[in-house]
Amino acid sequence: MAKARTRGARALIWLGVLIVGLVGANFAAVSFDQDGSASWTPQLALDLEGGTQIVLEPRLAEGASISQEQLEQAVAIIRQRVDASGISETEITTQGGRNIVVALPGEPDAQTMQRIQASAKMEFRPVLASAPANPPGSTPAPVETDPAAEPTAEPENAWDQAWITPALQSEFSAFMCSDVDPTEIADPEQPLITCSSDGTARFILGPVAVDGSSIADASVSAATNSQGQATGGWGVNLELSGEGPANFEAVTRAITGLPEPTNQFAVVLDAAVLMPITSNAIITDGNAQITGGFSQEGAQSLADQLRFGALPVSFQVQSNETISPTLGANQLQAGLIAGLIGLLLVVAYSVLQYRALGVVVIFSLAVAAVLSYLVVTFLSSTEGYRLSLAGIAGLVISIGITADSFIVYFERIRDELREGKHLTTALETGWKRAFRTILVSDAVSFLAAVILFLLSVGNVRGFAYTLGITTFIDIIVVALFTHPLLRVLARTKFFSNGHPLSGLDPKALGAVYTGRARFREPVLAGKGATSAKQAQLRQTIAERKAAAATTGKES
Repeated sequence: MAKARTRGARALIWLGVLIVGLVGANFAAVSFDQDGSASWTPQLALDLEGGTQIVLEPRLAEGASISQEQLEQAVAIIRQRVDASGISETEITTQGGRNIVVALPGEPDAQTMQRIQASAKMEFRPVLASAPANPPGSTPAPVETDPAAEPTAEPENAWDQAWITPALQSEFSAFMCSDVDPTEIADPEQPLITCSSDGTARFILGPVAVDGSSIADASVSAATNSQGQATGGWGVNLELSGEGPANFEAVTRAITGLPEPTNQFAVVLDAAVLMPITSNAIITDGNAQITGGFSQEGAQSLADQLRFGALPVSFQVQSNETISPTLGANQLQAGLIAGLIGLLLVVAYSVLQYRALGVVVIFSLAVAAVLSYLVVTFLSSTEGYRLSLAGIAGLVISIGITADSFIVYFERIRDELREGKHLTTALETGWKRAFRTILVSDAVSFLAAVILFLLSVGNVRGFAYTLGITTFIDIIVVALFTHPLLRVLARTKFFSNGHPLSGLDPKALGAVYTGRARFREPVLAGKGATSAKQAQLRQTIAERKAAAATTGKES
């Protein structure tokens, strides 16, 4: 018995350590926050706080149109881009069968805005020539050309130097980086004069050699050399699919070993060169690593752009405006009131049904609420999670899940007491049997939450997210608080002697064993009971089975 009480106290200590750890994690998230997004309260989603609405319009050639399939694919890719920035509860919809509306909660940071607005079709083009950018304000004179000197040979491939005609060279010499038009749709079968995204270099690029839609995945890892040894930097790993591997092999086979800059090909997004890549080896399997003195953040940013940059068509920002909450404070208040009513009903039922055990329910629900709040706040500060009305609904439903665990546990203990066992024995036996049932029940709820999260989008994912979190917390509360607390309370006279208000009175429960080796007679209808209904209520499970068997034989 003393050992059980010690185990109970130890579990309560571990629960205290967990709560202190979560408080410390939230304190660290707020103290070391650099963008001002972390706080001691959860961030609210678009339906409760409002945010920013961006309308994207497709950039199409004259007379062209966008299909519904292309529009849906673009929505999926933009959603991936936004999710990569850590912002949840984002609403991305179509408008008029043409535009895409992106509604972000709160005020998104510059990096998120850049990911959304950089929505052009990504391309890989060979570098035919490069030069430093012309200084701002300068007026370089174009090179005079003789039309008769124009070459008559047609370029054979995307990296053929025959693309650089005297006229193109003259245009390149006079080109200013301020002339780059991100709304211009470049012909994929013609060369392109453009600048780097930072405006420090000019390029003549050949036609598109590898389309961005061929990128299956892009990830970040430590940079390695040709022998597979780490070089101390960071690299971006590319995985190509479809026609990508064959096209990539053709480019790298042709330009590897050429003098700079013709041994490079450029990643082009929104008519600007993200970076020129030097080909150091022939890539035959569609898997390559891009290196170049990246920091981890820089490599991750490029990987995100490569992975989510291959839109089927290009888009431009048509409008960018702040929007008000779609539901507002009234709906939030109504949701909280509904949760409070549900909580009060659970508490009232627990007190009426379990007497003093209802106090254990109240304290357990309070601990569950504290843990849920700390976890949601921490995820909000570190992972960008935002609490929506659907998420609040998940928290409210968790009250029922937690109460269900208490009922299973308490009823199991009371069944053991009806069998004549002492409270401490009934507590341990009932816990072993009840915990298996609680684990199965919570596992089903958690699995449902996971499936719902993976297969849904928008606010529904917020509901699944909080439901999954609180289901897991339910197990922690029951194992580290409810059961250990009952272990401690079982040592008090109030509970161990079965006080009528304890909720564990053997007489009120109709226990077979009444103490001091005295056993009552099994209660059957018509034998000492005023009615069959009262007899049934006082019977143990074993007595009910025996009565049912007797009735069956008599019939």
